Amino acid sequence: MVSQRGFGALIDIDSRITDPPAALKKDSHALPDLPTAYELDELNRTPRDNGPPLPLTPSGGQTPRSLHELEMSRPPTPEYHDAAEVVQTWTNPPINKWRLLSACLMNFGNGLNDAAPGALIPYMEKDYKIGYAIVSLIFVTNAVGFIAAAPVNQLLQARLGRAKTLVLAESIMAAAYIMLVCRPPFPVVVVSFLFLGLGIATNLAPNNVFSANLANATTALGCLHGSYGIGATIGPLMATALVTHNHPWSTFYFISLSITIFNLLLAFFSFRNYEKDTPPLNPLRPTPSNPHPAPPSRSTLLKAALTHKTTVLGALFIFCYQGAEVSISGWVISFLISYRHSSPAHVGYVTAGFWAGVTLGRFLLSHPAHRVGEKRAVIALVLGAAAFQLLVWFVPNAVGDAVAVSVVGLLLGPVYPAATAVFASLIPKRLQMSGLAAVSALGSSGGAVAPLVTGVLAQEVGTWVLHPICIGLFAGMLGCWVGLPRIVKRE
Repeated sequence: MVSQRGFGALIDIDSRITDPPAALKKDSHALPDLPTAYELDELNRTPRDNGPPLPLTPSGGQTPRSLHELEMSRPPTPEYHDAAEVVQTWTNPPINKWRLLSACLMNFGNGLNDAAPGALIPYMEKDYKIGYAIVSLIFVTNAVGFIAAAPVNQLLQARLGRAKTLVLAESIMAAAYIMLVCRPPFPVVVVSFLFLGLGIATNLAPNNVFSANLANATTALGCLHGSYGIGATIGPLMATALVTHNHPWSTFYFISLSITIFNLLLAFFSFRNYEKDTPPLNPLRPTPSNPHPAPPSRSTLLKAALTHKTTVLGALFIFCYQGAEVSISGWVISFLISYRHSSPAHVGYVTAGFWAGVTLGRFLLSHPAHRVGEKRAVIALVLGAAAFQLLVWFVPNAVGDAVAVSVVGLLLGPVYPAATAVFASLIPKRLQMSGLAAVSALGSSGGAVAPLVTGVLAQEVGTWVLHPICIGLFAGMLGCWVGLPRIVKRE
């Protein structure tokens, strides 16, 4: 009894309750109350043993159901053209100083080759007893060599590497000069210019790509093509000095042969480890969805490069540019002899003045063109060149014409490096070698077509046709330039 009374004191049982409350349902309040969002936030802000706060679980989150979905749920790996990269300079790595020197000397030799025919054509005509139209075949075969090199540049680069490709290019040019120094029949001269076009195009595209990918590409390209201008300035001077001292016109090509052999050796020395110092232009990164990416075929890259809008417009632009440039340097002397009644010995140096203007323009105006903006600078320079070309046409004074021709060269000088820098920035890197080779090769056909048309028309109506042809080519340059895509700067 005592124990029962003690237990009853602890637990008071009221037997008078007649309506107990309804039982709780298991699916509503049987479980403990879950914390609210406010309570979760408070827990997250409360330090846990001085550790980091608990991360909030986002509502609606799901576990990825597939490997591809897992890959897409993370921040995407940047594509190559969006990623930042280390840009080489002309001093980093240190061997780049020698590489840029080698590229400049090769372009110096190219300038010697391209400008000398302007002074040698009157003597070649006299030696072989041919007219304007026949001697213009050297421009045609030179352009055919350029075009033939365009599809194989990428293949040579992949198979041989940069150093051996440049050695092959200089070897082809050396073989052509050996034929010329022998003073062969004119058909062999025509074939030798085919080899010269092939060799020049093979060394020009790799050197353009190398310079365009250095820091401050417009300045580097200005030095590269300024060296071409130096060669083009000296070439007519040396050629005119030799032929006016009763040396055969072929004597000039002994000088070109010596320079080409030196360039061959320097190119092999400076570019022999180029692939080790330069990362590939289009590295392929494996991903979970594509663990073994296959590189695109060369035919695919070539097709993509040739059909790219910048490549097409760039080739047409260089077609007009080089057509005007080669036409002026090749036929202005004949115009001054025919219409200004000057002697060949006196006006043989006008071509040198034109190329001196080109050289100064590339060295002095390339960097200001970069500061102003290549797109605006090229338009202003081409309009100025057209204005001074009209002065050459309508001012009946040989001295005034010579000065105006030099100013035309000065204004045209920075156009090529500025345009090449723009093309390189608009063409994807994996397509740069093929794209710039196509621009150089197909564009350089203008250096054959325009002089050939000028020569054929000059045979019929006179050499004054040089000027309207050049004005039309300047207009074509402006049309292609305006049609280029906008340059989007990365931030």
